[in-house]
Amino acid sequence: MRKQPATGAPEAPTLQAPRKRRAKGERIGLLYISPWIIGFIVLTLVPFIASLVYSFTDYSMVREQRFIGLANYIEMFTKDPVFYQSLRVTLLYVLFAVPAKLVVALLVAMLLNRQMRGMGIYRTIYYLPSILGGSVAVSVLWRFLFMREGLVNELLSYLSIPPLNWLGDPELALFTIALLPVWEFGSSMVLFLAGLKQVPKELYEASTVDGAGKVRAFFSITLPMLTPIVLFNLIMQMINAFQQFTSAFVITDGGPMKATYLYGLMLYDNAFQFFRMGYASAQSWVLFIIILVFTFVLFKTSNRWTHYEDGGDSR
Repeated sequence: MRKQPATGAPEAPTLQAPRKRRAKGERIGLLYISPWIIGFIVLTLVPFIASLVYSFTDYSMVREQRFIGLANYIEMFTKDPVFYQSLRVTLLYVLFAVPAKLVVALLVAMLLNRQMRGMGIYRTIYYLPSILGGSVAVSVLWRFLFMREGLVNELLSYLSIPPLNWLGDPELALFTIALLPVWEFGSSMVLFLAGLKQVPKELYEASTVDGAGKVRAFFSITLPMLTPIVLFNLIMQMINAFQQFTSAFVITDGGPMKATYLYGLMLYDNAFQFFRMGYASAQSWVLFIIILVFTFVLFKTSNRWTHYEDGGDSR
């Protein structure tokens, strides 16, 4: 008797087996990343949403909160002169600290992009400030360096320059604390160094044949090839600068005459000194929108000055 031809029913297990293995793999993957998911929800997403809710209340941690609508935002933009002063100081800080940090990081990366004995040690030494950067200890050290009897003024005395009131002069105080993030250029330097190693040497050889000097080669080859890294560093450092708090709090405490009263310090004072959590939450959301706008503008304009090897843009 002939065997009956196989029907499609017996093939079902062979089709379902890969699906079961894939589903099991997805469950195992979710299990592995569950600590990150839980941390993101508890430490980031929930506070993010809670701050938005608090921004429409008079939450102060000492009394029962009540909904007040847009009152915090109206007060911020119409009745609080400290808000505009702090915002102006923060913008000046960002406009100086971010470009200066990127320029120094690129210059140091070019110096370290050489083949010589012990170069790994030099790169490690130059990266160390970034490991220590942002800490209270470094800010305290910075304050001692720039005080009237500090090391900086002592070095200037050897050049017959009178001592400067770095931290007490409103014209110099913001410049002084803005030098601290410039000194912490290690992370940007590493990215620039990686980008420099990806620039084809043939381009430099061709420019030499055409008679281009080192300066012309830098602006015609090196800088255009590094523009994607410049964009990334610019956005990341800008975000960090807008949120700067430690240096202004430890070195000057916002003084003198609020010349270094950064936005982050204003947020801290409203939240933990005056216990105006609702008002501080509204200010944090304004800062979030400001950073979002600056980032959006950088992304939208980057296709005019950012070069990609595949001919694409950043969008």
